[in-house]
Parts: sequence; structure tokens; C-alpha cells
Amino acid sequence: MYLKSLKIYNFRKFGTNNNKIEFVDAKSFQEQRNKKEVNIAPTTTLIVGKNNCGKTTIIKSLDNLINNNKDAFKANDFNFLYLKKLIEYYEQAIPKLDDELKEKIKTPYLQFNICIGIENNSNDLVTNIVRFMKLDDINNSELKIVIKVELENEEVFIRDVKKLLEKNDNSSLRFNSFLELINDSDFKINYYNTDNDKIDNFNIKNLIELRPIKANNIESEKCLSKAFSKIIEYRYKTLFEEESDNLNSTIININRTLTKLISEKHTVSINKSLEEIESNEKLQVLLRADLTFQNVMNNLIKYEYVERNMNIPENQFGLGYTNLMMIIADLIDYMEKYPENSFNSKVNLISIEEPETFMHPQMQELFIKNINEAIASLLKSKNKNVNSQLIITTHSSHILNSKIHSGNTFNNINYVTTKNNYTHVVNLHDDIIIPKSEKKAHKREQDLKFLKKHIKYKVSELFFSDAIIFVEGVTEETLLKYYIDDNNKLNKYYISVFNIDGAHGMVYHNLIEILQVPALIITDLDIERDDDEKKNFKQISDLTGKFTTNKTIKKYNDDSNSLEELQHEQLKINNMYIAYQGKIEEYYATSFEEAFILTNYKNELLNSVLKKMKPQIYENIMGEGDDFTKIKENSYKLQKKLSNDKSDFANELLYKFITEDITIPSLPKYIKSGLSWLAKKLEGEE
Repeated sequence: MYLKSLKIYNFRKFGTNNNKIEFVDAKSFQEQRNKKEVNIAPTTTLIVGKNNCGKTTIIKSLDNLINNNKDAFKANDFNFLYLKKLIEYYEQAIPKLDDELKEKIKTPYLQFNICIGIENNSNDLVTNIVRFMKLDDINNSELKIVIKVELENEEVFIRDVKKLLEKNDNSSLRFNSFLELINDSDFKINYYNTDNDKIDNFNIKNLIELRPIKANNIESEKCLSKAFSKIIEYRYKTLFEEESDNLNSTIININRTLTKLISEKHTVSINKSLEEIESNEKLQVLLRADLTFQNVMNNLIKYEYVERNMNIPENQFGLGYTNLMMIIADLIDYMEKYPENSFNSKVNLISIEEPETFMHPQMQELFIKNINEAIASLLKSKNKNVNSQLIITTHSSHILNSKIHSGNTFNNINYVTTKNNYTHVVNLHDDIIIPKSEKKAHKREQDLKFLKKHIKYKVSELFFSDAIIFVEGVTEETLLKYYIDDNNKLNKYYISVFNIDGAHGMVYHNLIEILQVPALIITDLDIERDDDEKKNFKQISDLTGKFTTNKTIKKYNDDSNSLEELQHEQLKINNMYIAYQGKIEEYYATSFEEAFILTNYKNELLNSVLKKMKPQIYENIMGEGDDFTKIKENSYKLQKKLSNDKSDFANELLYKFITEDITIPSLPKYIKSGLSWLAKKLEGEE
């Protein structure tokens, strides 16, 4: 058996929609069970998101339910938007209670729907759950359990609500009094099947086991000693049973020898002294050695690490390394604790919250790989089946990478964010990010492979960004960061700028839409020119009969590459804004560099950079005078001559932006409009 999904209703920031957390699918679970080698990655569930979005709430809800802790649910655990709507309902319903109202009065409750996957032909013991099973569940190899946290006495609660409404007119006071009433009320945890039939004498604790592992658990300088002690103790008990017996015999002999020595040297002498005070029949001491296996592990073995042939004490271990080893030790301790048959009667969950604490990026990047290899190495000699699901919450892009590459999939990743003041869960899956296509099966595989690999290089930040901007060149990537930092509406948000070629950037579009992160995609018209236009650097002033080579524009322009049909300088698709050049100073630019030159052809700073970068070309264009319209009329030629020096061009501009007290060039209109849309989107105005 395995945990397939959890739906959370009205608990904390969760509402009634987009509230499903998916854990393991049947395919991933079966693949792990069938493999000989230990690999926890495919069945590891990752819950990713920014701070304060609801990641911890998911683990907390499971913990409270499994421990049957009805007293842990307080007023603050109810969604406040839900409670406010409930008060508004009471204001309408309760006055009609005595005569008009026929239906039952609603009362506050929390609901959690748990879906358990059942393997075909498995050894799982289903006696715990047979009462929840229906014919459809058996056919689907799953069953669903509905758990509700409900009032013990609804009549008393409704009576008290009526008094509360009669007593308080102020809405704020009413709400606070309502919270107090919920806190003072007794709740119970009830279980139902999907037909809403109540199931008595059942406890979810008999079905699901949850072991929380604290990631930030470094309490003393001896933490690492304790961590290694767990691992060594496990190995002696399970892998070296004969040696364990020999060690215990050695410890017993040491105790005898030490006790005899202490007795001869000290016990006899001390007792003779005590005889002077009190009869030895009433007062006598016995001094003996009490060495145990645990004492040897914790106190007599010195833990050091070797660096360049020098022994370094454990209190100088790095915090990140110590944290990793303690997590591994806790995992081994848990797996060693339970015999094989207990795993078959329960769903076994292990949760680790934000393990990135103290770990440097490289260690985070290899986190899942590290714990996987450590567990495999320690358990392989016993060939023990690891029938447990690992749940990790994180806001680390590196651990996200670790999950994707260790499991070679986007499956079992839940992206948690906040939308309209509610927690919003997005379930990621390979088939959602790159939909299956029989006609383009090979391309789909290539796109998925590219996405998994490419996301490692910074792009995983899009999971944690307030907004993202895709650009297609180094110039706009370099300069946009400066302009964003200088924008008071945007610089308070975490906005990531990614430089990805347009054709490859399209691979991300499904993922962007799924995550619903505001995305500004800055692309180019990429006007298709004939040989004469290229050779003579002809300016484009009319798009009649012109076509684009830009695949992004073509895709969202009804699959047409005709530029005549473009009505605006942007395309809006859900949370994406695709910006490209319109007419600038009589001409159409084909790239960002050309658009920047056309927009700022009179700007002193830009002209100084152009002159420095391409002195001969600049002089040929300008001649003896200072007629800057010549710059405008040769914008395409300038951008072509700069095509091999874009990085130098961008850095030279940026250097002057920062160091010179001179008017900064403006961004082209199409980018300004895009940034304005982004600001409105982030402020909730769009």
C-alpha cells in the first residue's frame, strides 16, 4: 500500500479548490518495488514553494490526523476566509431558525480526503481498510478515506452562535468572539467512506505511520557522534551479529577486569574507612565498572575526520555535513526499527522539512543522490525492502534539481503557491509539462530530456520567483536587470531573468502556464530578409509581404509567419505576455540591439558606446557633422556589426550607466509596455 493523494479542505490557508497533493503513482511505486537496487528517488514526493505558502501545513495535517490529535485543531487552524463566510451565513440563517429554515444549520469542520493505492498481487494486509472499500475502488486498485474534524455537540454550538450574534454588532468583535467560541468547543475526528457512511472503531494511525525527521537538529557538539552511533549500532545488530556477540563478550570481560581492579585498589580501602563511622552491615559501597555498547559508541569512540593526514575533531565538522549525516542516521534508525512484515500492513511515510538548512548549494544539489546511495550501501547486505515513502518540503532550487535528476522525472513534485489568499497546489507530471503526442513522440522525448537537463542551470528558480522574464540575448539579459533594479514598482519583487533561445524557450511554455507565474517573454520580430536587403543593410519601414522566422510569434499568431497580420506589439496568453518590436522612429527593428539604437539614437551615452565599440563604422555613418538621424537610418547596419560583440556592448553600456552622471538611454516601448504589464500583474491589477 502507498499514499496516493491527500486533499485538504479549509485547513489554514487551504480552501476547497486546487487543494490536492499527489504523492506516488502506481507505476513509480511498482517500478521501485521490482528493482533489486535501492532507489528512493522515484517514490520521493517533493513539495516545493516559497516561504509561507502552505508546505508545512501539509505535513502538519498528516501529523495531527495520524496521531488522532483532535485537540491540536484550534480556531487558527480554520481558514479565516471560510470562517468569515460562515458568520455571514449565520447572520442570515439563524434568525430564521425557529420557523422558516428547514435544512440543517452548517457548522465549522475540516476535511481531509486520503487516497490509498493498493498493489495488485501484493502482500499488503487490507484488514484495516476493508470497510472503506467499494467495487470501483478494487477495480481502480485504490480506496478513499474521508476524515472530518467535526463538533461534538452541534446544538450547543448553534445556541452559542445565536447568543454571540445577539450580543455583538461590531463585525470585528463578532469574528474574534467566534474564534474564541471555536477554541472553547470540543471537536472529534470522524471517518467516512465515499458514500458518506460513517465508519466507527477505526483509527488512521493503524493504517499510516509517519516519521518526521528534523533537518535542523544540531543541538550540541556531540550530535555527529550520536548520528554515527545509530549507524554503527544498526550495522552490528543486523550485519555483524556474530561480531556483535563477540563485542558484548569483550565488554563483559572488561567490566569484570575493571571491577576486580577497582575492588582491590579502592572498594576495600573505602569500606574500611566507612567502618569507622558506621557498621559495615548498614553502610557499605560497591564500586563496579558499567561499560555498555552504548557507552562505547557515545563516549569511548572518538569521531574525527582526516584532512591532509591531519585528524580534525568532530566539533569542527561543517554544519551542512553534520546535518546531512544526522538525516541519514535517522532514516537508517527508522528502517532498522521496523521488521519487514510491519511494512506490509501500513503505509510508511518519512517527512523531512527543509533539509537544505546549513547545506551549501553543491550539497543540496546532490541531496537525494547522497541519501539514496548511503541508504543503499548500508542496507544492501541485508537485502531489505525499503517500503517507505519519503516526503520532502523545500524552497531550495538545488534540491528540486536533485529530485528531477535523481528520479529522472518531474513526477511526484507538488508546486505550492498562494493565489487570491488561498494555498494553490499544482501537481507536476511529465505528461502535463510536455503532453504526449503520437505524431511527435521522438520530439517530445527530446524536449523532455532538454527540459530536465536545462532546468538545472538556474532555470529552476522560476519555481520560487514572483515573476520571470525570458530574453533571447546577452544584451537584454544584462541591461534588463539594471532597469528592473531601478524600477520602484518591480525591484521589491524577486524577478528572474533567463536567457534562452526563442525556439528552446518554447519548451518552457507549458510549465510556465501550469505554474501560473507571471511571465514576460521578450522576443524579436526576426524579419526574414532577402540577400539584397542583407547585403545593403536595408532598413525595414513596412511589413507588407514580410515574414518572421520567429517560432514563438508563429505559434501564437495562429501558426502564421506573416507579419502583416500582427495587430499589436504583444500577444497575451493567460499568465504570459509576449513582447516584440513595433514601429520605432519610422522603422521596424529585427533585434533588441536595433530597437535600443532606434529608441535612443540621439542619446549621448549610447553614441559614445557605439563610437568606442565600432569607431570606423561610426565615423563612416556620421561623417563630419552631428546629425544623429544617420544613426537611426543605419540602425540595422549597426546591430549587424555588433552581432559578434554583444556581450562587450552590454557591459560597456552597463559600466557607463553606473559610473557616469548622464542621461540613461530608455528601454524600447515594447519592453516598457511588457514591464508595465508585469508590475500590474504582480500588484494584482491585471
